[in-house]
Amino acid sequence: MQYGICNLSIVPLRLEPMDACELVSQVLYGDYFKVLEQRKNWSKIRLAFDKYEGWIDNKQYLEITEDDYRNLKGEHPKLSSDLIEFVEDENGGLITIPLGSTLNGLSLLKHTHDGNIVDTIQPKSSLIQTAFTYVNSPYLWGGKTPFGIDCSGFTQMVYKLNGYKLLRDASQQATQGEALSFIEESEPGDLAFFDNNEGKIVHVGIIMEDNYIIHAHGKVRIDRLDHSGIYNVEKRMHTHKLRVIKKII
Repeated sequence: MQYGICNLSIVPLRLEPMDACELVSQVLYGDYFKVLEQRKNWSKIRLAFDKYEGWIDNKQYLEITEDDYRNLKGEHPKLSSDLIEFVEDENGGLITIPLGSTLNGLSLLKHTHDGNIVDTIQPKSSLIQTAFTYVNSPYLWGGKTPFGIDCSGFTQMVYKLNGYKLLRDASQQATQGEALSFIEESEPGDLAFFDNNEGKIVHVGIIMEDNYIIHAHGKVRIDRLDHSGIYNVEKRMHTHKLRVIKKII
């Protein structure tokens, strides 16, 4: 088994080993992983944080040892908490890193960082404050940063920055936590899931106070939430059909 760490800012994770293939997620600076299969130009990886799998360009990560991987996995995550920051390599070169990058591998990569970090579990009340950081971020299928993010990438990163683990896709996140029967039972920070006409969960957002929800739909935005789903005041229509509400923490 081989192992790797992302030594660049935002690296695409593809469905298949080719640049033109679908972006399924992104590997952020400091993310570490197992290499499941290695080809000439591409590697299939499994991220340590959420076990998500995909293909990464071999030129866009650094190989590490099994001991390095185990040491990183045994540490409590240290994450960059600034919207955009940079690390400096041993030659004085700068590498930009986005919000939520993992900094546990700095010494391994021979990089230095003097920005703000978060390394403790935050109270549930902090989730909404973190979510506001992403407001107006454009929607990007597979995205995980303020420069482009999808609905489940948004919820995953907000929870991650507060010290909690969510799986990557909305349908996976819906398997976590405790189901609530009514919106009235929910608290700010709980997750609401929405399905399509076939009953498949395809969307997720974070519940706020007073029947509002923050979610990624075109951009990270705030809309009304009722028993039917998400109501877009601008369009004067429901855009998503409510399936279930989950209390994760």
